[in-house]
Amino acid sequence: MSNASAYAELVAHYSRMYRFVHVAAIASWDRNTMMPPGGNAARAAAEAELRGHIHGLRRDPRLAELIRRADDEPQGELERANLREIRRDWREANALPESLVAARTLAGARCEHAWRTQRPANDWAGFLANFEEVVHLAREEALRLADASGLTPYDALLDRFEPGMTAAELDRVFGLLRGWLPGLIAGARERQRGEAVVVPPGPFPVAAQRALSQAVMRLLGFDFNAGRLDESAHPFTGGVAEDVRLTTRYHADDFRPALRSTLHETGHARYAQGLPRAWLAQPMGRPRSLAIHESQSLFVEMQLGRSRAFVGLLAPLLRAHLGERAGFDAENLLAQFTRVAPGAIRVEADEPSYPAHILLRYGIERALITGEIEPKDIPALWDEQMITLLGIDTRGNYRDGCLQDVHWSDGSFGYFPSYTLGAMYAAQWFASLHRAVPDVDARIAAGELGPVFDWLAANVWAHASRFETPELVRRATGEALNPAHYRAHLEARYLGAA
Repeated sequence: MSNASAYAELVAHYSRMYRFVHVAAIASWDRNTMMPPGGNAARAAAEAELRGHIHGLRRDPRLAELIRRADDEPQGELERANLREIRRDWREANALPESLVAARTLAGARCEHAWRTQRPANDWAGFLANFEEVVHLAREEALRLADASGLTPYDALLDRFEPGMTAAELDRVFGLLRGWLPGLIAGARERQRGEAVVVPPGPFPVAAQRALSQAVMRLLGFDFNAGRLDESAHPFTGGVAEDVRLTTRYHADDFRPALRSTLHETGHARYAQGLPRAWLAQPMGRPRSLAIHESQSLFVEMQLGRSRAFVGLLAPLLRAHLGERAGFDAENLLAQFTRVAPGAIRVEADEPSYPAHILLRYGIERALITGEIEPKDIPALWDEQMITLLGIDTRGNYRDGCLQDVHWSDGSFGYFPSYTLGAMYAAQWFASLHRAVPDVDARIAAGELGPVFDWLAANVWAHASRFETPELVRRATGEALNPAHYRAHLEARYLGAA
């Protein structure tokens, strides 16, 4: 041990590790965007090696003694918060051997890369051959994490994305959602019956859509000096806070999917760019959780992006970049963006239907990890639940069914609940914003987005992982997670409820 304080040594260790994480993040982004297909095997091996090295740094045997000594040193509130997150990271890392982390990375990269061609080919059988190994390794991870934490296997995976959340709590919250969501969807569709909506005629050149996406990102305050926009098979936000990489995907016959994903990913990106720079290399400087991250993307895409005030700002941007077309007036755009029409594709779902997609995936992945079902059982269960929840027949359509998402291909089990938890947090943020800034809608309509992002920066971004999630939410809104805000938001927007 050196003469430096134990806490100072921990800070130095995590700062060094963060630089490796930076490289790994950019390598992963490149693999998903620009890397030629022939490089996949070599890149997968390189990423597995790098991830294994990072994992080795996370579970360095010296850290246990440093953490013990740091606990005995006098620490301020910020240092104690960072120590809490360091301890959590160390416990998780030591639950998993480097060989398992490397194997999971390799299997996930192989499965995800093949998924890119298997999905458009509707090739479930080909996907299954790789996916079975991903599930096998995910179950092993879950068991090891459960042994280390005392949680159930699925809860142990869920805890990686949403610390402190359990399947029992999800069953309670999602059970309430199941109770009223179908009626709301039916009510919204009935209310919109006969409503005339003009679909702007295409085609929409990709170059023009790309320019539109960049203009929207600028409107939302994205810093292009610290990030960029590219294309990928599945939209995502990657990179690091100092260099945020967004992706979207374009359809020449429809401008809406790229616009939606750009709004969504810019919400993620603004959160990343807004994290406190002084803490970035430390566990305390990380985003609080995946649900909090999703709350930022859904705040922008749904709460803000589909509001009357914001759509009024989008209309002239659409005309400027895509040309004067029927249906580009603000009222018609608002009607389009809030149209309730359940479909098979999650990322293209309307706002009220979206949670149904998450309920489906949550039920399947939980059963998969617990061993109640096997990978081969997924299509039948998927088809059954799509009919039950949304009335959509996906039999034989794997492309738009169980192959549509990238998440399971790389073993990200426990991730999907974050989307609907994030939607609930987003509604709660927006309700609190309206209390803090009563005229916020008028200011948005006038193009003044500063009050919106200033509120998010002060109440969410600036804290990173300084507070655990329940405390962060209470400080920002004055109460714990309250799904009633989500229901009130959807009823107001889609049923006209006061």
